[in-house]
Amino acid sequence: MKFSKIVCLLFLCTATAPGTRAQNAPMLTLKEAVEIALKNNYNIKLAQNNNSIAKNNVTPGAAGMLPKVSADLTTNNSKQTIKQTRSDGTVNNLNGISNSNISYGPSLNWTLFDGFAMFANYDQLKQLNQLSDVRLRDTIQSTMANVIATYYDLINQNEQIKAQKGAIAISRTQLRIANDKLSVGRASGLDALNAQVNLNTDTATLLSLVQQFKANKIKLNQLLVRDLQTDFAVADTIVVDQHLSLGNILSSAQTQNPAILSSEISKRLADINLRQVKATRLPTLSVGSGYTWTNSKTPAGFTRTQDAHGFNYGLTASINIFDGFNQTRKERNAKIQIDNAVIDAKQVRLNVEAQINNLFVSYLSGLDLVKLGQANVAIAKKNLDISLEKYKLGNITPLEIREAQRNYLDAQSKFFDAQYQAKQAEITLKQITGSINIE
Repeated sequence: MKFSKIVCLLFLCTATAPGTRAQNAPMLTLKEAVEIALKNNYNIKLAQNNNSIAKNNVTPGAAGMLPKVSADLTTNNSKQTIKQTRSDGTVNNLNGISNSNISYGPSLNWTLFDGFAMFANYDQLKQLNQLSDVRLRDTIQSTMANVIATYYDLINQNEQIKAQKGAIAISRTQLRIANDKLSVGRASGLDALNAQVNLNTDTATLLSLVQQFKANKIKLNQLLVRDLQTDFAVADTIVVDQHLSLGNILSSAQTQNPAILSSEISKRLADINLRQVKATRLPTLSVGSGYTWTNSKTPAGFTRTQDAHGFNYGLTASINIFDGFNQTRKERNAKIQIDNAVIDAKQVRLNVEAQINNLFVSYLSGLDLVKLGQANVAIAKKNLDISLEKYKLGNITPLEIREAQRNYLDAQSKFFDAQYQAKQAEITLKQITGSINIE
């Protein structure tokens, strides 16, 4: 019997301790978890920064609509050896003559017309900004979905741990009864050994469940971007929204699903790309002007120094006449890209609808399993209570009580898993439609 006491002591030190710490740990509500993630999560911060960049780029200047003004300074210097033969036949040799030319002043260049490409560029920047908005919302929804799913998984695992502790309590009772019977000669040592093995097996299962629970806590802390060893307690109830409608979900997905919205923006970008390509068929017109100061020094010339300043302006026009048929090739490819974007949008829509239908089947199945599992837990508990009383009286074998115990634990496990399955499907369906809300 010393061995039995040692096992029980080990069980109390290892299995019970995590549960005690969880009870003493501060409660983390689902709302608090989501709020922390929205504030700290790195993926959200990166998406927000990228979104800010996209917003900053939506300007007429980035599209090429505004003039460019610069201040320029140019200097040229030379040192030469010159031999001059004059008209009267005299020769003049000059050594180490330094020449310099300095030119400086402001200049303006402005493309007035480029085949409407600048307007297409501006539309492209606006579409890229919309795409960034969609990606930011998708990142936020995805992060919220991960946090919520992990939180409810912790609830599921915590309930599994509670159920396993209940099974261990029953196994410990079986062991005590077996030892009592052995001490009065009403049972063999084999029954006590079997009861001890069952207790050891149940304890090992609990330790495995606790390890998985701790790993999931680390995962949630990682999503919340805080100390990975931060301890906390979670709620003990999974409430599934039982009012989801397939028709409403499919309808909402058409206007809210990030993948569908992104594919539609990609199609508009393909249309804009064709406009940009066609713009190169048309002429371009630009103006340039400036005010320049020039200072020249040429000691060997007829004019030793020269200073000049003044206003300059000009107009440049050009048109592409022939570029090796590349213009036609680019336009054909741009049209093919539009066809690809249309096909991709249809494919994305079909994939989203298929995903929704599959998830909704899982959601309905989960709801049915929850109802069935709840009834099975009640039946299995009643059967276990009756079996335990019979075991105390010696009317059933240890194998039969173990089977009743296993059935009850299995019923609890399936019930908790069904709750989580339904909740997981619900979360993903809401993520697809961009409608996750914890309020």
